Amino acid sequence: MSRKNKLTGKIYKNVEITDIGAEGKSIAKIDQKVVFVPFGAPGDIIDLHITKDRKKFLEGKIVNIHKESKQRVEPFCEHFTLCGGCKWQHLKYSQQLKYKEIQVTDTLQRIGKVNYNFSHNNIIPSPENQFYRNKLEYTFSNKRWLFDEEIKKNEKIEDPEGLGFHIPGYFDKIIDVKKCWLQPEPSNQIRLSIKSFAVQNGYSFFNIRKKEGFLRNVIIRNNLKGEFMVILVAFENNMEQITKILDFINKLFPQIKSLYYIINPKKNDSLDDLKPVLYKGDPHLSEVINGLVFKIGPKTFYQTNSRQAISLYNITSKYAGLTGKETVYDLYTGTGTIANFLAGQCKKVVGIEYLDEAVDHARENSRLNKIGNTEFLSGDMSKLFNEELFKTHGNPDVIVTDPPRAGMHPKVIEQLKKINASKIVYVSCNPATQSRDIEMLGDIYNIKSITPVDMFPHTQHVENIALLELK
Repeated sequence: MSRKNKLTGKIYKNVEITDIGAEGKSIAKIDQKVVFVPFGAPGDIIDLHITKDRKKFLEGKIVNIHKESKQRVEPFCEHFTLCGGCKWQHLKYSQQLKYKEIQVTDTLQRIGKVNYNFSHNNIIPSPENQFYRNKLEYTFSNKRWLFDEEIKKNEKIEDPEGLGFHIPGYFDKIIDVKKCWLQPEPSNQIRLSIKSFAVQNGYSFFNIRKKEGFLRNVIIRNNLKGEFMVILVAFENNMEQITKILDFINKLFPQIKSLYYIINPKKNDSLDDLKPVLYKGDPHLSEVINGLVFKIGPKTFYQTNSRQAISLYNITSKYAGLTGKETVYDLYTGTGTIANFLAGQCKKVVGIEYLDEAVDHARENSRLNKIGNTEFLSGDMSKLFNEELFKTHGNPDVIVTDPPRAGMHPKVIEQLKKINASKIVYVSCNPATQSRDIEMLGDIYNIKSITPVDMFPHTQHVENIALLELK
C-alpha cells in the first residue's frame, strides 16, 4: 500500500472533534494530522472511519458517536446529510454564528495579513433561520436516488421519478425532496403538486445521462408579500403538455402571480442564453426595501434572503457615510439594488455590471423609483474601469464593490490603488477572496471596520462587509 493511502479504511475509536474548519467540516486529529469530518460538532467523541489519506490531511466520516457535544441539536430535516443544502443543522444556531465570525477574522488575518486594529462588529443573525430563501431550483430525474433499504429489497421501484436537488458529488443523482425547510409555503406544495400531476399524466422526467425526457427543472421564487413566481423548464417544446401542467398549478395556487416556461434543449442546464416565456400573470414580482421598489424577473439576481438583505444594505450605507455631495461607484452592481439604495444619500452613483440584461433591470429600477442620479454601464469590469471612465463620469469619492465569489480582477484592484477614493466598502460572499483583495490594497488602504452578516443559516457560508479607508 502506498504512503498516501496507507490510513484509508482504518477506524479509530474514541476520537474527539475539536473544531470547525473554514469549509464547514469539523476537525479531529490523528497522530498530529488534521482530519476533516462532515457533520461533527466540537466536543463529540466518535469512532472515525478514514476515507481519504492526503499528503497534508485526512478525510473521514463518523461511524458511531459515543458522546454527543453540547453544541449539538436534533436536525429538523429528514434529508439532512444526504442533501447538500443545510450541512450545519446539527449545530445550535448560536454556535453557527460563532464559527462564522471566527472564519471571517481568521481569514482576514491569515490571507489578508491584517492585524486586529480595526472595529469588529458582531455578526448579524438572520431574522429567520428556516424558510428564509426567496428562490429555489429543483431538478426532475427519471431515476431518483435510491436508499439502501430500497436496493436491498431487490424489487421493482414503483416510483422511480424524483424532483429535488442534486446530491453533492453526483451530477446525475437527484434526491426526491419531501419537504424543504428553505422556502416558505406553498413552495413545497407547488413542487409536490407538479410532480404528482406529471406522474399521473405520464409526463417523462429528464434523463441527464441520455439527455432525453420532457420535464427538466422548476424554479420557484417568492417575495415578502407572499406572492410566487414559477418557471417551468422543459427539454422539449410540447405546448400541449406545457399548457396542461401550467393551467393545473395556476388554478391550484392563487399565490402564483407570475407563471413562465423555458424550453432548454441544450446539454447543459444554463438558462443565461434562453428566453423565458410569460404564460400567465405579471412579468415581475416586486420587493420593497426602505420604501424602494425592486422588480424581480425570472432571471433577475436578487439577494436570496430578502429580510437579511435589508441589514446588508443598511450596513453598506452606514459604512459609506454619505453626506449628499459624493460621487459613488458601485462595482459589480448587478440589478442596481445597492446603487439605487444609496442614490438618495449622494450626488451621483455610477453602477458597472458585466451583463446587459442586469443593467437594463438596474435602469428600470431607477425609473420605477423616480431616481434621477444613477448611471449604469455594462461591460468587462477589468476593461471598463479606467481613466476614460472617470473623465466622463467623474472621480469616485466612495467605492462600493460587491464582486462574485472569485473576488475582484487584479486590474480592477490596480485601478483602485490609482484613483485614491477616500473609502471602499467591500461587500463579499467569500471572506477568502475578500481577504486576498484587501491584502493587495493594503499599501494604500487601512481596514477600519468589519461586520459579518449571516445570509445563509445552517450552512458554512457567510457574507462580510469591510470598510477600507485611504491611508
